Amino acid sequence: MPQLDTSTWFITIISSLITLFIFFQLKISSQNFPLPPSPKILTTKTTKNPWELKWTKIYLPHLLPLQ
Repeated sequence: MPQLDTSTWFITIISSLITLFIFFQLKISSQNFPLPPSPKILTTKTTKNPWELKWTKIYLPHLLPLQ
């Protein structure tokens, strides 16, 4: 019974792995990925409320004079 010659297996496996690596690198590099999101500029709308038109004075407890 002849013995199986395994002397070329190493170079075959290594070359296959290198080929697969290059193939996947080329596949991934050809993909178009979406751009990262850009920050959105927020503008706040100022509306006049009825209570903003009136002058009000708020008395807080720590602002009251000592008794």
